[in-house]
Amino acid sequence: MDKLDYQILDAMQNEFPLAENPYEVLAEKLQISCEELYERVERLVELGVIRRIGASFDSRKLGYSSTLAAIRVPPELVERAAEVVGRFAEVTHSYLREGEFNIWFTLIAADNRRIERILGEIRSALSLEQGDILNLPAARVFKVDARFKAGGPVGKSQ
Repeated sequence: MDKLDYQILDAMQNEFPLAENPYEVLAEKLQISCEELYERVERLVELGVIRRIGASFDSRKLGYSSTLAAIRVPPELVERAAEVVGRFAEVTHSYLREGEFNIWFTLIAADNRRIERILGEIRSALSLEQGDILNLPAARVFKVDARFKAGGPVGKSQ
């Protein structure tokens, strides 16, 4: 990555324009062609530097409920369990982890009743016992804000 890559990341994270053609606006601001901007962003995606481009909303401020959940399934059920968990639009992330509880996921839903219904449907679809599923809503929220600067990655917490 060169200095321009870091400038692109900085602009995309901090000043992404709300415009009909945001990449044209960014390219002009960075004094490069739109084509070069697209090529660089595409390369950063391929390298895994950029994993997602999209807005990030605070679900709590929008009136939604969220939780971290985990299920315990035997290795032979992992793929089926991942498919069942992935059926729900309310699942924002899911991860396979080592350990007793091996599939972890986050849920954002209209309310806690909907979260409980989803967890119940997952438990039922996989024939899990009550103790095979964890519902771990946040007791306290910490926001870690990792951003890149022209000289390299710098972490900032708020």
